[in-house]
Amino acid sequence: MTVQRTLEVWKLGLVKYLDALKLQEKLMSDRKIGKVSDLVLSLQHHPTYTLGKRKTYHNLLIPESDLKSLGAELHYTERGGDITFHGPRQAVLYPIFSLREIGFGARKYVEGLESVMIEVASMHGVKARPGDKGETGVWVRDRKIGAIGVRISSGITCHGLAFNIDPDLGWYENIVPCGLEGKGVTSLKREVPGELPSDDVIHHQLIQCLARTFRFSNLQIKQDVPIL
Repeated sequence: MTVQRTLEVWKLGLVKYLDALKLQEKLMSDRKIGKVSDLVLSLQHHPTYTLGKRKTYHNLLIPESDLKSLGAELHYTERGGDITFHGPRQAVLYPIFSLREIGFGARKYVEGLESVMIEVASMHGVKARPGDKGETGVWVRDRKIGAIGVRISSGITCHGLAFNIDPDLGWYENIVPCGLEGKGVTSLKREVPGELPSDDVIHHQLIQCLARTFRFSNLQIKQDVPIL
């Protein structure tokens, strides 16, 4: 008999990066002890640059002291991957999953996140692909449309994926995106000639694809969940 599994979805809106990071850390601890079940945070961030655990400062192309005047923040994280940007009109999903319970190893989990973004791009007529060797995330030709950076601790995931709906791509001029010299960045808006549905619709498409990919049968949506 097929087990019916429910994915809890926390729709948080526009959230400061540090607030989301603290929430993930708490939920990750709660998931380890079974206080919460598998869930995903769905949100967007205020303009923020983040560095992964390798802390590749050289890929930030402007002085850190200039960021505040631009209205952006810089944060250091324990996720994999290189420097990236988060901001409004970019859909972010942070799954807090037990890999054991969903039956995925680390590599297959990352490939699953890639397939989620590829499937949503395809819904809008955009042909996306996983990165070639040395490239992380999801690409349209030689331009990156989706980033992935995950952390796994005791089999529990956090961080996740970021999919460019229509962010201001000028923010990427201040970094070497994901540490890849000579590579560009794109968005769904740039690749689709017509009108896009609302950001909320695209967020939900990502959530539905995530649930299918990781074999959840049902969604339980929670709106406006208070941040810590």
